[in-house]
Amino acid sequence: MTTSPVDAGRRDETNPPPRGSLADKAAGCLVGQAVADALGGPTEGHTPEQIRARWGGWVTGIVGPYHEDWRTARPLAPYHKGDGHITDDTLLTHLLVKVYLDKGDHLDAYDIADRLVPRLLNDLVWVPELETETILLHRVFLAEKYLALRLHWGHADPREAGVGNAVNCGAAMYVAPIGIVNAADPDSAYAEAIDVAGAHQSSYGREAAGVFAASVAAAMAPDATVDSVVSTALRLAKDGTRAAIDAVTQAASRLDHWTEAVESGALRDAIRPYDTVADTYRDQGLGARRPSRLHSIEELPLALAFLVLAKGDWEQTVFGAVNYGRDADSIAGMGGALAGALGGRRVVPDHLVDAVSTASRTDLESPAAALAELTVRIRAADAERRARVDRAFDQLIKE
Repeated sequence: MTTSPVDAGRRDETNPPPRGSLADKAAGCLVGQAVADALGGPTEGHTPEQIRARWGGWVTGIVGPYHEDWRTARPLAPYHKGDGHITDDTLLTHLLVKVYLDKGDHLDAYDIADRLVPRLLNDLVWVPELETETILLHRVFLAEKYLALRLHWGHADPREAGVGNAVNCGAAMYVAPIGIVNAADPDSAYAEAIDVAGAHQSSYGREAAGVFAASVAAAMAPDATVDSVVSTALRLAKDGTRAAIDAVTQAASRLDHWTEAVESGALRDAIRPYDTVADTYRDQGLGARRPSRLHSIEELPLALAFLVLAKGDWEQTVFGAVNYGRDADSIAGMGGALAGALGGRRVVPDHLVDAVSTASRTDLESPAAALAELTVRIRAADAERRARVDRAFDQLIKE
């Protein structure tokens, strides 16, 4: 079977959704995340100094791989990161959308076991970084392969399957659809994501998934601002995750531009007390990626920090994360999702969307449109259930 490049992401230019509508914000979120993910891929794992040396300055668009011999260059081989290729972050995000479409309702940890893992093992998808059509299990990182190990082969309780996994951003990086389904209701988004992520992560990795989904839901609100998104994250976050978000966003608020943040190392200084991943990134000690109430993943606080620095601007948020390096695709993807949800689809440049869609042979627009349509139906069913509950409660309190 041959997969052809997607023409401009199948964007309907003749009938775009109204600005500020659910469909517009959902498109901004998921398309914004995917494009940002592709932009951050080639700088992943490198320092700001290495990034500027490789590309002769700041990265401000689509670039090729860090290593020309990407098929064999360690430690990233055999992944073709760059040239507009989305990574596993986007592939898993789109997979979660398919799970929502399969069920037609809110998700829980059992849906990860019963619906997501079978697709992870059986569905053929085009994997841009491998330049082939294969099952997604062949692309995801070891911490994501843990889903199949625990839920398919180990038959673990889905709500507890994430226990024992490396604590990283694996669950957080693909839960933006939960924020869309719970648009303008961050508390519900947090609760749903915490349940869903229990199948994948524990500790501060699971916490980050809940807080990121809640932040997306907050950004989807009609009157959302950067301040309201950050305030929501701080209100719901627990332990080291909250402390890290507070410290890093406070540091960002004292800076003028992402270039200053990257060059000064101020954001890295702010996250360092909470991060278990070493400054050298791949040279880690025994405490790395272990459960803790004191620590946080790096990606979510940094995404929020670059959102603050950019005052919500999508391009500035994303390119700050791209040039920060380290886990650049996930930091940029989360920041791009939040900025896209705030501003809607129009804030994500069409030329970048078209280039990434074509290079990745992936329709970036349709998942968001389908999820927005489903969200209307899910929320209507929620309202009916809530009305039944309220009527029953009214009977209980009648004198």
